[in-house]
Amino acid sequence: MTNTYKQMVDEHKHMNTTKAMREAAVSYLATLSSEQKSKSTFEYMDGERQFWYYPPMNRHGLALRDMDITQRKAAMNLAQASLSPIAYEYMQQIIDHEAILGPIEKSKGIISFVRDCELYYFTIFGDPLTNDEPWGWRVEGHHISFHFSIWGDTVISTTPFFLGANPAEVKEGDSKGLRILKKREDLGLELFNSLDNDQQTIAKIADEPPFDILTYNSTKAVLMQEEGISGKEMSGVQKEILLSLLDEYHSVFPQDIYQEKIDNIQSKGLDDMYFVWAGGNKLGQQHYYRIHCGNLFIEYDNRQNDANHTHSVLRDVENDFAENILRQHQLLFKVL
Repeated sequence: MTNTYKQMVDEHKHMNTTKAMREAAVSYLATLSSEQKSKSTFEYMDGERQFWYYPPMNRHGLALRDMDITQRKAAMNLAQASLSPIAYEYMQQIIDHEAILGPIEKSKGIISFVRDCELYYFTIFGDPLTNDEPWGWRVEGHHISFHFSIWGDTVISTTPFFLGANPAEVKEGDSKGLRILKKREDLGLELFNSLDNDQQTIAKIADEPPFDILTYNSTKAVLMQEEGISGKEMSGVQKEILLSLLDEYHSVFPQDIYQEKIDNIQSKGLDDMYFVWAGGNKLGQQHYYRIHCGNLFIEYDNRQNDANHTHSVLRDVENDFAENILRQHQLLFKVL
């Protein structure tokens, strides 16, 4: 890495987080056999790193199912080192949710992909021990897709970051009332319902929400135009709710990364932040929202299963999978 580029990357260091992530990644790899390591590791620039999807499916990487107790603990330690406490709790709850969804579908005669708490796959890209080249890691399974890229003491990318839940609200059984992602749903509803009639007319783009998030699992998100109601058209109270919603989506990251992202949002202000709504405005009604400002793009959708199946994603469009950082590095390398 050139000195000029190193200075660019190191403008915002995340030394505590990268140290914890690196140590956890190395410890995880040390527990694996050669065969397991071949499943769980790829070169950093391998195209596999830019693949992501959130339904249940067979994936590359090493599944929890194929790990012993020590290896599972090491894998989860890597997740814990990379996430905030609330995100780590979300992750554990969503994994455990498969044990709730399976019996629900069976009782209704629904035939689907096997619901298995052990089908969550861990993958390392590159060498966590190097400081001169980027490395990263991914964990994926049903309703979880996290992607991190690290270079030296800096986390250079944290997106796409996907969370989902089915059921969004557990209606019966020991976990009745559980709503894993309730905060991002409730804040979205609160913001839309705080708008007056004229504001709602601006914000609402459709009576029916889309079937899913519109960017799906695209490697490069193709964005809709910035539409809906802007922050400059909101009252002070409405802006506070919008900021709380933005905070919820960024609170999944460790403190140093979270603070950097929130400081960046606050420094730019909310005037050019757009909020879009589709669907009903009550809990239990199908609904969708998105937040869009430049490269910041958030989508939330709760339409499937009679509005009881939620998908949400945070994206940094130009820098998903560290694409912008790597592009700048390549340009500097050519110039230098």
